[in-house]
Amino acid sequence: MIPVRGYEGRRVAVLGLGRSGLATARALKAGGAEPVLWDDSPEARSKAEVEGFECRDLTKQDGFTGVEVLIVSPGIPHLYPKPNPVIAAAWAAQVPVDNDVGLFFRSLATDEWNRFETLPRVIAVTGSNGKSTTSALIHHCLDHAGRPSQLAGNIGRGVLDIDAPGDGDVVVLELSSYQTDLARSLTPDIAVFTNLTPDHLDRHGGMGGYFAAKRRLFAEGGPDRAIIGVDENEGAYLANQLAEGPGDDRVIRVSVSCKLDGEGWNLFARKGFLSEYRKGRQVASIDLRNLPGLPGVHNHQNALMAYGALRGLGLAPRLIEQGFHSFAGLPHRSQTVAQINGVRFVNDSKATNADSAAMALRAFPNIRWIAGGLGKDGGIASLTGEMDHVVKAYLIGHSAREFALQISDVPHEICETMDIAVRKAAADAEPGDTILLAPAAASFDQYADFEKRGEDFTRLVEELDGQ
Repeated sequence: MIPVRGYEGRRVAVLGLGRSGLATARALKAGGAEPVLWDDSPEARSKAEVEGFECRDLTKQDGFTGVEVLIVSPGIPHLYPKPNPVIAAAWAAQVPVDNDVGLFFRSLATDEWNRFETLPRVIAVTGSNGKSTTSALIHHCLDHAGRPSQLAGNIGRGVLDIDAPGDGDVVVLELSSYQTDLARSLTPDIAVFTNLTPDHLDRHGGMGGYFAAKRRLFAEGGPDRAIIGVDENEGAYLANQLAEGPGDDRVIRVSVSCKLDGEGWNLFARKGFLSEYRKGRQVASIDLRNLPGLPGVHNHQNALMAYGALRGLGLAPRLIEQGFHSFAGLPHRSQTVAQINGVRFVNDSKATNADSAAMALRAFPNIRWIAGGLGKDGGIASLTGEMDHVVKAYLIGHSAREFALQISDVPHEICETMDIAVRKAAADAEPGDTILLAPAAASFDQYADFEKRGEDFTRLVEELDGQ
């Protein structure tokens, strides 16, 4: 645990008592603060009270009496589409609003660090797609290299729930826009921006607000080194803003769409090969084509991002390459769960929007595509140009019929449920086919989250394998 510093003997309110909210309350208490908690759920409040925490209705007129700061869990909207009433009440009471990420950065360094030979480092990863795989790959390669590290944030443990880092330790954080948007302190040593595609637009008031939330990690934090995907205009803009000149190697530019020229520090992938260039000369190359845990161009981008962060720490290219080869991938992200009679079954349940599904569709040949769920704005209309590899689509969930209309020229079948889709796709499949779950939709019509959806797919495939 990271005890929260700076609020000793002071009352701190916590809104939202999920995983991060309770971890925050414990860390505040460990640091000597007096947390007061609130959640709309009576069950969540009861759980907190069992741990000995005080719960107070922060919506009441005197809810913020004596409160120094309000800490908000990431799932609670603070501005768009409209402020949560408790947050609006904090504004009215002139109580500052922060989150657990802000508390983490202000509390991480301690006097003990003065005795360390090598200071701990923090790598923070944000972007639209690939954050989890990039973060996990960085952590895996550090572990392979014998560097002590911890994985936290949107993946692994909560940011305040990790162990206090020791001499030379590295903390790898995956940070969503919900987390970077509100944090008052953002000071990573290395920051990674993977890419930007439309997502969470209602929460951020459009693409401009969404990009602004991501940009705060770099503009507010001032990292020593920034790894920036420049295949979208926003990334190119950000890299340009951060660099002082063409040769400024504090910025590492990354592309999977073109070769990058110039005197700076550049990483790009072409025809499945990673290339590292510095001062206009190639200094390293890695063959990415046959890495079992990193299939497809989207995973090549993740590899580039992780490589840049690890090189920023000083790891040698060959050591990083060894880590890439032993990386098994993450569950629900282009995860091969079985090979049955020459047919590959791939679980990419995390592909919850059209852009991430497009990446998966480009990664495999001869696809029998399981898609659907609770569709997002635009559905899968943008994927009509990505159907070259799709033999047939098997559509499930709330948006099955809408999706069918949008891909009417592609052979498809409305299956409604996962079990029917898996069974029919398996019956139709031939050796060399890939049965791909890449829903391009949220899971909430039939599953609690994308993990449960992916677990159901995996279970059904395992049952096929046992027949």
